[in-house]
Amino acid sequence: MNKDKKIYILAECAVMVALATGLSMIKVIKMPFGGSVTLLSMLPIMIFGLRRGAPWSLACSAVYSLVQLVLDLGEIFTWGLTPQALVACGILDYFLAFSVLGFVGFFAKKGLPAAMAGISLSILLRLAVHVISGVVLWHSSGALWSGFPADNELLYSLVYNGVYMVPEMIFTLVGAAALIKVPQTRKVLSLA
Repeated sequence: MNKDKKIYILAECAVMVALATGLSMIKVIKMPFGGSVTLLSMLPIMIFGLRRGAPWSLACSAVYSLVQLVLDLGEIFTWGLTPQALVACGILDYFLAFSVLGFVGFFAKKGLPAAMAGISLSILLRLAVHVISGVVLWHSSGALWSGFPADNELLYSLVYNGVYMVPEMIFTLVGAAALIKVPQTRKVLSLA
């Protein structure tokens, strides 16, 4: 790959990260300890991944994860986490959770059903990372909802993270399906 093409792809990644970041600021539902339903914020990262493939997709989603961490850092400090939990939160809830969105790139140029499966898998992987984080971090912080038994961190984490991740996944899939129906998009993504 020549230098000009790499620069073009990096610029495309930057535009998609900027678009995803802007959309992430439009929150439909905001959860008290992080997480929200946004206006299709993951869709630009998914489209980039389906267009460029796994290596570029993973790199782009990692950049997006760092941007999300920086934007939410002020709020994270208000959650009362220990220094070790803050670091773990940054790694689990941000770097890993948003970086797994890049797995959609493994489904690039394999057709529409594969694209939708890749989007679903990537978002389910993000949910899984958030659930693991909830079990590990939030149990130790004692921030469980009063309605949940203290000995069932997995159920709490699954419900808490599912409340925003399931609608986020549905919105992203519907948005992707609508966008992919456009012939020009199908051509750009090699799904025609």
